[in-house]
Amino acid sequence: MAVARGGLSTLEVANMSEKMISRRGAFSLLGLAALGFAVPTTVLTTSDAEAQAQSAAPAPTAPAPGMTRGEQRRAARRMGREERREARRTGREERREARRNAREMRREARRGMYMRANTPPKQQ
Repeated sequence: MAVARGGLSTLEVANMSEKMISRRGAFSLLGLAALGFAVPTTVLTTSDAEAQAQSAAPAPTAPAPGMTRGEQRRAARRMGREERREARRTGREERREARRNAREMRREARRGMYMRANTPPKQQ
């Protein structure tokens, strides 16, 4: 039995090349290959963009007296949540009002149809 490089015999190497690869294994290899191509491009593009953005960015503002940077972030998130909540609330109220109006119009239309059906036909 001949031993190839790394301590593997030629028979073992031949068996390894004949193995079937699963779909999961194939997809993981494709994903790794795509990641290998995407990462260098992303790193190069991001580094250029960051260099340009840093030179054009204004100087950071000092935190307000009595508020740390973390407190400012939390306050901004809280305000954002309150704004989103208010937008949801007004949207919900508008939809409810539209449904009420549509229901009322349908009721009036039905009442009109029933009233016409109950009246005697006009005589000429």
